[in-house]
Amino acid sequence: MSKTELVEIIATKAGLTKADAARALDATLEGITAGLKKEGKVTLVGFGTFSAKKRAAREGINPLTKEPLKIPAKTVASFKAGSKLKDAIN
Repeated sequence: MSKTELVEIIATKAGLTKADAARALDATLEGITAGLKKEGKVTLVGFGTFSAKKRAAREGINPLTKEPLKIPAKTVASFKAGSKLKDAIN
C-alpha cells in the first residue's frame, strides 16, 4: 500500500478531505519521528511499538573486492507489532 492509498482510506474512514487526511498522516509520522529522537520509543497500545535501537560499529567485507571495511555505529528504527495488529492480520 502506498501513502496515497493510505490517505484515501483515512479520508474515507474519518470523513475528511484527502488534503486534511494527508496533513493528519504527515503530523502523525512527524510525531513518531520526534518521539523516537527524544525518548527512543513510541507505543501505540494494541497497534505496536516503534523504538530506536543502536547498532555497534562492526567489520564487514566488500563483496566485490573482498577487502575488509569498517561499518560505523548507527541508530536504526524498529517496530514490534502489538496484539491487536497480530490478531487482525492472522
